[in-house]
Amino acid sequence: MAASEKQKRLEKLTTSRGTVAAIAIDQRRSLRGLMAAAAGVAREQIPDEKLVEFKRAIADVLSPYGSAILFDPEYGMDGAAHRDPNCGLLLAYELDGYENPRPHRMLALMPHLSVRRLAEMGADGVKILLHYAPHDDADANEQKRTLIERIGDECVSVGLPFFFEPVVYDPDGTANPNLSPEDAAFDYAKRKPEMVVETMREFAKPRYNVDILKVEFPVVTSFVEGSDTFSGRAAYSKEEAMKWFQKADAAANQPYIYLSAGVKTTEFFASIRMATEAKTRFSGVLCGRATWQDSLPVFMREGREGLYRWLETQGATNIQELNKLLESATPIQEFASARKA
Repeated sequence: MAASEKQKRLEKLTTSRGTVAAIAIDQRRSLRGLMAAAAGVAREQIPDEKLVEFKRAIADVLSPYGSAILFDPEYGMDGAAHRDPNCGLLLAYELDGYENPRPHRMLALMPHLSVRRLAEMGADGVKILLHYAPHDDADANEQKRTLIERIGDECVSVGLPFFFEPVVYDPDGTANPNLSPEDAAFDYAKRKPEMVVETMREFAKPRYNVDILKVEFPVVTSFVEGSDTFSGRAAYSKEEAMKWFQKADAAANQPYIYLSAGVKTTEFFASIRMATEAKTRFSGVLCGRATWQDSLPVFMREGREGLYRWLETQGATNIQELNKLLESATPIQEFASARKA
């Protein structure tokens, strides 16, 4: 029963081809910070109502272009209620997103929610973001893996698809703390591919009951020599980048999709094109800031009217261009059957 329920719900979250063209707007503290920066005020001066209004606008304008939309239960339920009827609903289950204050960035769940309760709120699927460093403290990593097993079991028992987003990080910071921010980013870019591949390999194991892995690109495209967004400084050659994409693809034995991690639209699109060129079998995207973040200065300056005007023009264009890039994505059914073969 649970398996068939999962399948029905996955169909609500995917396109008619069986790919994922999903929009992410589950940011909370980070979204408040972006609004504050755009307005030139302290984060505490941004009221909750601004987050609710912004998320509602994303649902109103952009959800007709998506197979699914991801919200947080704290500020996103008004938006969820106003999404396009053909757009499936994903709800975040973790307490906080990228800004995790706990030691080892340990996962914490919303204390008054469960997978069952998220289903009762109308979710077609659950998303968990986990910060993970393959070479972090062994006990901390064991706790994280155990938590993901529990959540996977919850999803199985309720019949709710599990979208799992492991985001890698360097637990020790850069190898050289004296590096400038630019040099530190370059240093991390060189070490990132191996961490992404190892993390994908771990959480693709059947014991976690993950239905869709939501993963990072293994390379930073602006540091790929010859890429569309090459910065002039190469951490990898084009050939090396292609091999890392292929290694990440081989590490997954189930459907996986890409996240945007807040990069600019041009960088995200260039990364998708590179993944396609590498002939990876990604099944789509769950993309947030890369498609809508440039609307925030307009919203804070011009209010609701300016926001809707931007979303109806540039925002819609961003989503439509992204959807064209996803024509090469692999349907989740085909990917899964190929991996089992």
